[in-house]
Amino acid sequence: MSFGDEHGYGGDSGRTDDGFGGTGQTRTRLPDGRSGDMYGGPRRPARSSRSLITVVGVVVLLIAAIAFANRDGGGGTSAGGKGAAGPGADPTTATGVEPVTGKNGEIPSGFARNEQGAASAAANYAVTLGSDGMFNAASRQDIIRATHDPATAEGLLSDLDRAYSAAFLANIGLNEDGSTPAGLTFVSRSMPVGTKVTEVSSAAATVEVWSTGLVGLAGEGSTKPVTQTWFTITEKLKWIDGDWKITSSSQTEGPTPVNGDNRASSADEIAKAVQGYGGFTYAR
Repeated sequence: MSFGDEHGYGGDSGRTDDGFGGTGQTRTRLPDGRSGDMYGGPRRPARSSRSLITVVGVVVLLIAAIAFANRDGGGGTSAGGKGAAGPGADPTTATGVEPVTGKNGEIPSGFARNEQGAASAAANYAVTLGSDGMFNAASRQDIIRATHDPATAEGLLSDLDRAYSAAFLANIGLNEDGSTPAGLTFVSRSMPVGTKVTEVSSAAATVEVWSTGLVGLAGEGSTKPVTQTWFTITEKLKWIDGDWKITSSSQTEGPTPVNGDNRASSADEIAKAVQGYGGFTYAR
């Protein structure tokens, strides 16, 4: 995914996305045992990431979806805000305090008031804001209110309702109400790859999350096959009422690795994989 000019939530003027970081180590908690097949669609030549910079207040995979829906349009990237130099990337060995056990709806909550907690919160928010729940008006409201500063949440929701218009949803292959056409499986997932905290105090933190995402429609007859994107989210967090909440965020394209030689799976295989494999909860 790529992002245009840096934007902020609510009191800021535009887009939203997530980021994450920290010096603790990342613990990835897998879902209950699920199985399925691999992702895919006919193998396509590598394609440069594109974005449409006309939508305000969008989060995570909406940017990829815009690129996905407008493949013939041009686009660019811009750097997100940077904080003071911080520690290096997190190793992947699981250490640190026990993962959070609280839930705000389906979203983890109760993160520690330290660098490790800020990184964990940002990682979990990146996953949630990149989910298919963002394409449904009711679940989108729950997600934004659970992850954002109340001072900015309502304004952001107004922007997002305009962004996720019936015309936009139809353009990416969904029905006008955001539901998936019969016989197809809609895929929208964000997967953090690495994290970095660039600023942290007891009241605020700035966290970057390097992520990859999947977006598209899987199944026979899909004209919008599932594609992969790479992006980095810079997320500004604030300590509010006992937990970290997003105040603003921005997103840039990449870093993007070279495509491997893996055979792309069929539309049916990717649909089965999405239905058979659950997502992740990230905690530290």
